[in-house]
Order: sequence, then structure tokens, then C-alpha cells
Amino acid sequence: MFLQLRAEAADALAAALTDLDLPTDDLGIEEPPEDVDAVLASSAAFRLAGEVGAPPPAVAADIAEAIDTTGLTYVSDVTTQGPYVNFLPSEAYFAETLSAAVDDDYGRLPDRETSVVVEHTSANPTGPVHVGRARNPIIGDAVARVLDYAGYDVDRHYYVNDAGRQIAVFTWAYETIDESELPEPERDSPEYEMVRYYRAGNSYLEDEEPDAVEEAEAEIAAILQGLEEGDEETYERVAEVVDTVLGGMQTTLERLPAEFDEFVKETQFMRDGSTDELVDRLQALDCAVYEDDAWQLDLPDFEKNLVFLRSDGTSLYTTRDLAHHEWKFENYDRAVTVLGEDHKLQADQLSATLELLGNDTEQLRQVFYSWVNLPEGGMSTREGTGIDLDDLLDEAIDRARDEVEDRLDDRSRGDLDEDDIERIAHQVGIGAVRYDIVSKQPTKGITFEWDRALDFEAQSAPYVQYVHARCCGILDETGDRPTEPDFDALTEPEELDLLRVVARFPRVIEEAAEDLQPHSVATYTRDIAETFNAFYRECPVLDADPETRRARLALVVAARNTVANALDAVGVEAPTSM
Repeated sequence: MFLQLRAEAADALAAALTDLDLPTDDLGIEEPPEDVDAVLASSAAFRLAGEVGAPPPAVAADIAEAIDTTGLTYVSDVTTQGPYVNFLPSEAYFAETLSAAVDDDYGRLPDRETSVVVEHTSANPTGPVHVGRARNPIIGDAVARVLDYAGYDVDRHYYVNDAGRQIAVFTWAYETIDESELPEPERDSPEYEMVRYYRAGNSYLEDEEPDAVEEAEAEIAAILQGLEEGDEETYERVAEVVDTVLGGMQTTLERLPAEFDEFVKETQFMRDGSTDELVDRLQALDCAVYEDDAWQLDLPDFEKNLVFLRSDGTSLYTTRDLAHHEWKFENYDRAVTVLGEDHKLQADQLSATLELLGNDTEQLRQVFYSWVNLPEGGMSTREGTGIDLDDLLDEAIDRARDEVEDRLDDRSRGDLDEDDIERIAHQVGIGAVRYDIVSKQPTKGITFEWDRALDFEAQSAPYVQYVHARCCGILDETGDRPTEPDFDALTEPEELDLLRVVARFPRVIEEAAEDLQPHSVATYTRDIAETFNAFYRECPVLDADPETRRARLALVVAARNTVANALDAVGVEAPTSM
């Protein structure tokens, strides 16, 4: 109903501004101030004050007086508070919201008939996923989920670096080093077994005698040249290593969960000729120069040149990524890439180059994130000193299991068997990790702390998950699922407060998708959890009179659906019991 209310408010405001002979190009419709009992507000008076020659509060009053609410369905009245024009919701708005929210799909917006590819994670397939990079798949998957809820047709891609020096070193090491020389793998999983070769190969190149290193480097260079020249045997050698590691990494990522529709390999754009064709176009640009034994772009707004071709004729990651992005533009209406903050320069150069090549870069948006740290300190996959994501998730489940068992009294313990406890431990533990990471603005650094993430009383995943479980418990006890709720029976302030927060959910999804900020959905889940708890304290459901009981049960269904879908939009499971 929010979208309909906003459309009504926008039309009424535009008509009033037209009557006042004021411009309607920017209506300034936004969230109202926290202390205003409204659904929407307009800040247009700020913009128009100079033109009118009056202070913003006076302009707001004139606009409010000119707005005609006659015949509006979802706006009951218009008020002002300082410079804001506030739109108050009608009973029909709340009643239809309640009717809509008892549907399991509440919060999903209509199909926009717009395709979006979200590329995320794309970690080099050189070993296990480590904690420092865990923010990428969590944010990336949440961005994709929010866009899906907002009505976009979303594909999730992992761009596989299978053509760089690291992979050439890995392939050489795998084919050269005997397994008997390696330590035991940390886990019985392909990526943990394979990463031993990669680490040993790097150690060899650092520590061996110069003649041995020179010979190894020649073999590594031959692998890179073979890829560049389209040698099928070289592709197969590299693919054996890359696909083995990637298979293990997928298993870890699925635990988050973070799943992908397609794994797009760099070598695709070498094998199909698009990288060579793109190099020709780059060399033809006015800003192309040959300096320091390499072809480069001297981009006007950057101090550092973009190198796109080495003197030996081999391309670079960025060159192939340019071809990759043009492929995205051909196949999708929009493209979103989730990147670490250390890639911002390369991303900006890539966008500038794509524009020089004639692409519409309005199609492309990037989400940058800062690192996740643990109190223990830094991480490094290559040195083998990092903390793997698998270890973090295992510990999260163990800690959640302990927490759940500590909270079980004799009665509730009898309702749950060991399988139930294990299910809840997985849902709460992994949900705590994911929620704690996705709930922060991506550009802010995070130090992950167990006590905060698993706090059932604070603003954490378990706190929100418990609200969903409580809703399910109430409904299970009655067995009743009202599908035609009577809004008129809801008169208490806490009931209307909860319904007002439920009504915000479609707007939260739309704005999160527009801004590519899934953390705002996580923030919303805390709001609805707090509001539901206030309702639960003040408004008995099971002991109310029949009419009120039925209306409150419908409100519980609405809250349950909203919490479940909001959690799902950020990739956190909603337990039915805790």
C-alpha cells in the first residue's frame, strides 16, 4: 500500500504546487521526522523558500493548505511541522496493509522487467575463503536478494580469475611439487588440499637458488603465454587446478549461504577473441601510449596510467575485465559489482575506459566494502596464517549451540530433540555472523565480536530471529491463520504502531534496492522486532475477546511474514522455534 500512498501524495502535492504557480520538478518526498505520526513527508519548502521569498515553515503551511485530500484513499490528512509537509495515513491504508501482509510473499514488489547481473566474491581460486574477504559474498548475496525482492530479474555471477600469474604459479606448483613434500591439509576438502601446492610454490620462488627460480619462472611464463595464444592443453591444465579449488570454495560459500547462477571465467574473453578485439580499440584511442615496455592509457583524471598490454603481447586482468563488462552490457540492463575498497582506483579507471570505448556506464554501479577483522589480528591466505571462513562458521555454530542449550528450561527442552537443537544452532550461529556483517554500512570497517553477534537481548540476529519464533509459537498454539482480518478491531496504540512498521517494509525494500544498501533492511528488522515486543507485552493475543483475538492473530501473521521476508532479504534464516 505504501507505493499507492506515495503515488497519491505525489499527485496531490504536484497539483497543489501547480495551483500555487510553483515548480514541480522536485517534490522532496522522503521519510518524515521521527516524532511525526506520518508515513511520508515533503521537504519541498526548503527548495522553494528562496523562490517564494518566505521562510520554509511559512511555505510549507501554504502548500499544505493548497493540498486537496478529497477523494484520496490512502492519505487521510496533511499537516506541517516546521518546514515539512506531512502526509497522514488513512484507515484504508492500514486495513489494506494488514490484508496484504498476511500473504507469505508480502514485501515483494511487482516485476520491473529489468535484468541485473550482480557480480560478487570473485576471490582468486588459490585457497580457502578467509574471514577478511567474507564481507564480499555476504554483501553481494544480500544486494542480489534485495534487488530480487524489489522486482528485478537478477543473475548472480562469480568472475573467475583463471588467467593471472597467481594461477600460473599454482598450476606450475601443482604439476611440479610432490605431495609427499607437503604438510597435511587443514581440512578434508579440495581447496584445503590444493592450497598446500600454492603455498609451497610461492615459498619455492622466494627461497630456492636463483637458477632454480629462473627455470621455474620460465615455465610459469610459458603457461601465461599458452593461455594468451589459446593453447587448448594449457587451458585444460589450468582448469584442473581452478575447478578443483573452486568446487571446494563453493561448498564454503553455500554455508553462508551465497550461491551463484554462473561462474564466468576470464579465459572466456581470451578464447572468444573479445580481448584481442578490445586491445585493438584501446590502442586506437587518443590517450593510448607505449611507455615502459607496455601499452597504457593516459587517462585525463588519473595520476596513474592504466596498463592494458605487456611488451610480450600478453593482456592484463583489467583488459580482460573490460571485455567482461562489455559482455555484461550486451546481456543485461544493469550491472552491479561488489568490490573491496582497495579496488576503487582500478574500478574508477575501468569505468572511465568503458566510457571512452562508447559504453553507457550508467548501466554500471559498484558497491565498495571495507574489511572484516577479528580481534586476533591480520589475515593472509598466501602465507597460510589467515583465519578461514569455515573456522568462523564452525565456531559460530558451536557457540550458538551452547547459548541455545543454556536457555532451554525443562519444559522447552522436552519440546526439542537433538535435531531441533542442531537446526537452531546452525540457523542462529550462521545467521549471527551474516547479520552482524550485513547490518553495517559496507564502507565502515568491522571487528567481529562474538558477544555482540550472539546477544539474544541486543540488536542482533538472534534478537530478531526470536521474534519470528515467538510469532510462530503463538500461531502454532492456536492453529488459526486469519486471511480476512478485521482492522477495525485494532485500536490500541501498540497495535497501530506495529502495523505502521509493517507497512514500511515495501518502501524499505525499494530504497535498499535503489541505494544498493542492504544494511538498511537489517536496521528495519530491529525496528520491527522492538515494535513487536512492545505489542506482545501490552496486547494479549490468546486471552483477548474473540473479535480482538482474531484481529491480533492476523497482526501476528503480518509481523511473522514481514520479519521472515526481511531476514530472507539479507540472507538470514528465520527459525520457527528457538
